[in-house]
Amino acid sequence: MNFRAQGVAQTLNKVMSLADPESACRELLGLAGVPIGGDEPHAIHVHDARFYRKVLADGLLGLGEAYIDNWWDCEQLDEAISRMVVAQLRRHVLGSPRIASGTVVAKLTNMQSVARAFEVGQKHYDIGNDLYEAMLDSRMVYTCGYWKDADNLEDAQVAKLDLVCRKAGLKPGMRVLELGCGWGSFAKYAAENYGVSVEGYTVSKEQVALGMERCKGLPVKLHLADYREATGEYDAVISIGIMEHIGAKNYETYMKLAHRCLKPGGVALIHTIGFHSKQALIDPFYHRYVFPNAQLPSLAQLAEAAEDRFVVEDVHNFGPDYDPTLMAWFENFDAAWPRLKATGRYDDDFYRMWKFYLLSCAGGFRGRTTQLFQLVLTPRGAPQPDCRIA
Repeated sequence: MNFRAQGVAQTLNKVMSLADPESACRELLGLAGVPIGGDEPHAIHVHDARFYRKVLADGLLGLGEAYIDNWWDCEQLDEAISRMVVAQLRRHVLGSPRIASGTVVAKLTNMQSVARAFEVGQKHYDIGNDLYEAMLDSRMVYTCGYWKDADNLEDAQVAKLDLVCRKAGLKPGMRVLELGCGWGSFAKYAAENYGVSVEGYTVSKEQVALGMERCKGLPVKLHLADYREATGEYDAVISIGIMEHIGAKNYETYMKLAHRCLKPGGVALIHTIGFHSKQALIDPFYHRYVFPNAQLPSLAQLAEAAEDRFVVEDVHNFGPDYDPTLMAWFENFDAAWPRLKATGRYDDDFYRMWKFYLLSCAGGFRGRTTQLFQLVLTPRGAPQPDCRIA
């Protein structure tokens, strides 16, 4: 046990002996350098004493729900979360029965089955194109930008799209299968700049409707269908942000499908948020309020699922780039909030929930608990592509 973990364990033992939830919270948050009260921008200011017991019981879920209910505030919420992540407080908070039951269900059932596939589309991606148009860049890319040579969201997203195209070795006339196509941002970019045709799949009806409108006149077809319905043979199979919705019980199914749909010399590319270890389900806050049934893969899980079918040609981690991406999304969302609220479709509770989602995720990437992986895969026996170009 390292010094920090030992310190947290000792503090936890002390916390368990404290009858006062406020004192317990102060002990734990103090270990992360997050004061309750004070002038620091990352200090927490509590408005309702119920905050303490809720956080001790439910961890990030309790922290997020208490924020939605306006029980606390923080000037730099993202930095407070980042400090909690670095201090590893998450593993030392007692989970309530509702958290434990969610984990059990995830382990015993396939949370990402065909029957459940459209739930995330309906509850997240279909809530309003106006929200996403306001929050995202002009191409509506809802995944991590590539900030290596960029200083703004627009350039970072173009750099990411181009990086994917170059890693996949796209050339005019190629056919591309995109599993999880969003609003067609990659399909449109690849068709316009690399002369390829794209077949895309998404479980969001709003993404298909707007995506086809944005791709009008291009060799792009977006399907409202689960990725498991994809058929045909392609020069490349691309996934940018769907693996988080696939689930560990289905990683092998995904790899089989990608292998089946690839030509012998084709390239598969996976762009996904990744976790540092195996998890049964995404954190309960995000499962309940943002991405139902999501699960972040570990690198080991993806590599194991690829065995006997693919050679892993390249692994690229640019997880820290998600921090500025999320912060830019929040700035756009916050600036657009008055007109979004005026539509009557989004209330103040939604604003606080969405703010907590974006800023807590930024803090998670800043604290390095979550990563962003790009994997380049080729069928066994295929020549090695020129994919190490980052």
